[in-house]
Amino acid sequence: MTIEEAGSAELDDLFDRLDQRHIPEGYKVEIVEGTICMARQQGTHWETIATIYEQLRTRYPRKRVLSNVRIDFPGRLNGFAPDVVALAEGATMNDKGQPRYQDIEFVAEVISQGTAAHDYGPKKRAYALAGVPVYVIADPRAGRCRVFTRPQDGDHKADLALAYGQPIDLTDTVVGISLSTDEFPQD
Repeated sequence: MTIEEAGSAELDDLFDRLDQRHIPEGYKVEIVEGTICMARQQGTHWETIATIYEQLRTRYPRKRVLSNVRIDFPGRLNGFAPDVVALAEGATMNDKGQPRYQDIEFVAEVISQGTAAHDYGPKKRAYALAGVPVYVIADPRAGRCRVFTRPQDGDHKADLALAYGQPIDLTDTVVGISLSTDEFPQD
């Protein structure tokens, strides 16, 4: 068994154990660098996800836009459930029936106080290592978005901060559209 296979088996074991526990409704569970993380999803969180999802659907078919689906990412024990993911045409599932990180064109995370450190830290690194072309972080408390593009050597080389109300222009990326933030709710 390779180190990667061992890590994948260990990650599967952690998720299997979680499946045996009661996770309260309205919580999302992820494993970030081996740490089990639970985050409560509030109304503003879901409204932001829905707004992004609806806009991505103008470019992507329904089966290629996902929300809160487990995807394993590079690094030790990274099993994330991104808030919104858009997959490339021809995307395939891995041997566990999960989307492959290699097929991701876009990820969005809507942060809360409890998730910000992961979204800006280990998850940002994992998305860059995975070669995710576009990573958007929406922050309802600050009313701002951060847009990371051009992944290279474990980092995104482009980083843009935008206030809610400004469009997220992704026309020069693989996503090929502009996302409006006018309807993103604030806490």
